[in-house]
Amino acid sequence: MTVVANAAVIAVGLVALMLLPPAGDDESGERRIPARAAPAPASEPDPPPPVIATVESARAVGANELGLVPVIMYHRLLKKRIASIDRTPAQLRAELVKLAKAGYVPVTAAEFVSGRIDIPAGAHPVVLTFDDGHPSHFALDADGRPKRDTAVGVIYEVAEKYPDFRPVATFWVNRAPFGLPDRAQQEAAVKWLVDHGFEVANHTYTHPDLRRLSTKGAAEQIVRQERLLKKLGAPPSTTMALPYGSRPRKAKIAREGKWDGTRYRFDGVFLAGAEPSVPPYAKSFDSTAIWRIQSNGKQGECRRWCSAYWLEWLNEHPKERYTSDGDPEHISIPKRLRGNIISKAAKKVIAY
Repeated sequence: MTVVANAAVIAVGLVALMLLPPAGDDESGERRIPARAAPAPASEPDPPPPVIATVESARAVGANELGLVPVIMYHRLLKKRIASIDRTPAQLRAELVKLAKAGYVPVTAAEFVSGRIDIPAGAHPVVLTFDDGHPSHFALDADGRPKRDTAVGVIYEVAEKYPDFRPVATFWVNRAPFGLPDRAQQEAAVKWLVDHGFEVANHTYTHPDLRRLSTKGAAEQIVRQERLLKKLGAPPSTTMALPYGSRPRKAKIAREGKWDGTRYRFDGVFLAGAEPSVPPYAKSFDSTAIWRIQSNGKQGECRRWCSAYWLEWLNEHPKERYTSDGDPEHISIPKRLRGNIISKAAKKVIAY
């Protein structure tokens, strides 16, 4: 069934790509964030005393760091949706508020695949991912603030209302990030996002279906985009998202390879649907094919595969959800799950 769902996402994605507006169109509108200071770049305040998890503290919060993590996939934000995978700013805002109220804390895809899930005890990680670098994802107003109905603007708006909701996300972009045709503007956008804790990473150069390309052609797409990101000042990508969720015929090429003398290697490669992911310490974790959930309601295929369904299911099955122990140096799990953890993490395990 997951294969069927992922195929449906690929088909819808092909339609959505054909409907993309020309680069530079900004469908997010001109409304502004209410008057306030622009978000400051991620700083290094004095850290609070580290939490040291114990059997007692892990049991008290019901820690399960082998539980399921929603990695949510977004595409365009439009005032009026065109394709089924589009969302409106209001729909994004409502979904993020729902996550914040349920105790979810965003982490980037890079943090997730590395196991750096540093969130408070009792909280649940969520990975917010945005594909294609659409203009509705990021733009600044005349005062240097994220526009209100862009993805970044909505994320900051929700974080202001819910201070525990960490304002970070992952943007997987192509050759014209955020529809900006000018190299200087692209550099400025990437710098702003990276300075504020967001991840900007590889989604291939021209967004092809990698399965239709030769091994060399797939590697070229990845390398060209990685070279562009380097020119724009982004750190080397440690994650990438497959266009349409379509894996190359030689699947390992998506994770590592080389072209024209340039090598690449990612810690995680993400699909386009259709279930929550297990964390990287789980034996069943596959870094070459990490599941995501399409943000959507519960109609049609989404009755079983999209965010409305899965967020409800996780709330109704809290023992299946990733719940943090608050201590990034340990992995706390119920004893019944001890056999599901990778051996190299065994020395960090607290089982209760």
